[in-house]
Amino acid sequence: MTSEKSHFPILGFLVICSMMIQISAKYEYQTKYLDVPLDHFTYVNETVTFKMRYLVNDTYNSDGKGPILFYTGNEGDIENFAQNTGFMWEIAPKLKASLVFAEHRYYGKTLPFGNASYDSPKHLGYLTSEQALADFADLLAEINPSNRSSRGRPVIAFGGSYGGMLAAWFRMKYPHLVTGAIASSAPIRQFDTDCGVFSQILTSVFSVSYTKECSVNIANSWDVLKNYSSTADGLKVLKDKFKFCGNITKAEDITGTFFDYLTDVYGNLAMINYPYNSSFLAPVPAYPVREFCGRLAQNFTGMELIGRLQEALSIYSNYTGQTKCLNIANAYDDNMGTSGWDFQSCTEMWMPMCSEGSGKDMFPKKPWDEKKFSDDCFKQFGVRPKKNAALTAYGGLHLDGASNIVFSNGLMDPWSGGGVLRSSNNAIKIVLIPEGAHHIDLRAADENDPGSVRGARQVHLQNIQMWIKQYRKRLHG
Repeated sequence: MTSEKSHFPILGFLVICSMMIQISAKYEYQTKYLDVPLDHFTYVNETVTFKMRYLVNDTYNSDGKGPILFYTGNEGDIENFAQNTGFMWEIAPKLKASLVFAEHRYYGKTLPFGNASYDSPKHLGYLTSEQALADFADLLAEINPSNRSSRGRPVIAFGGSYGGMLAAWFRMKYPHLVTGAIASSAPIRQFDTDCGVFSQILTSVFSVSYTKECSVNIANSWDVLKNYSSTADGLKVLKDKFKFCGNITKAEDITGTFFDYLTDVYGNLAMINYPYNSSFLAPVPAYPVREFCGRLAQNFTGMELIGRLQEALSIYSNYTGQTKCLNIANAYDDNMGTSGWDFQSCTEMWMPMCSEGSGKDMFPKKPWDEKKFSDDCFKQFGVRPKKNAALTAYGGLHLDGASNIVFSNGLMDPWSGGGVLRSSNNAIKIVLIPEGAHHIDLRAADENDPGSVRGARQVHLQNIQMWIKQYRKRLHG
């Protein structure tokens, strides 16, 4: 998820998210559709509907009475989320639960206006988190009805990254439908935090994963790249070294597009810094930040620094060795839903991002420019951000009324700066994962998982079992 489009990583799982299917696990499900209103919050033209896609597996719910584990889909194709949220699949047999993965409107195949869904602000205006949550609520009302004579089955919401935000908000907004929520790497406080926190945590990840020289080299590389881009000969050197796709003809191609690409890649590497090979965002080895920094473990200057940077970058851009050129126009897979997220960040998901440079972080100095961001949004979409929209709708720092939510954050995840790391509300739980990257606790268990990740999953399961027990106790008096 990115607040300032293409300048910082997209949240998605995930999205969290451009997720590639894990080869090690195969999860099967039925694909279903439900007609939902285009606009849940009007009584005019309320008959206008579209088909929301969702995935179901009832294999483990033999008697039809088990709980529902409900994934709140975020900015991407829901099948990728279903294949990359192994934790849900692993606990479903223990709980005798049904699994449901709901696709977020405007992502994957859930397109309210078909191929024209992104054609105009008139169509895109229905892309909001509140509309998506209302879609999810309608789905639960359909598959898990409650009435005067019977109560529905307990529902536990799950989500990572933006999906984690939605899972928490789903419990907060629809507590009669959702019994509890596991919100992993959910930066619900990113709307009202220091704009430089993301850059600072990211710099720390690159400093401690191998050696501090790594972040120092990255910090020095911006000026070296800028100097080379200032002449035609220098541009040719850079093009030959990095093997860019397309033409690199002016300095702005480096200091603009390539700088943005590098910034995204550094964030992505930290987010997917898992202790095993993965294909989330891109095929990478185990601990990709460590592998990257291993190429930048000494102080380098000039062309040697450029060469080392190119070699390190290939850990993300060409780990398979099959990429013929470097496409700097996009650091994400096409399934990531970047266009939809760009629109959301221009409306309700207003998350200021900045970098300070000068030794405070490893990026060029880039202040947050609210007016420029707003103008860019208007130029691209014809809309301007409502910077307090999410805070007003969901509370931000203020979670006094929330309950039955576990907020988990990996402290090696740059998005943790906007996460819920502490709270005076005893009705919610906080889980910190010191060695954890982005929503690693929702991924399938792996023999290389650190103890803190395994411990987080145990906390999740214990709370889920407690919530289900409490629900059934209230149900039967």
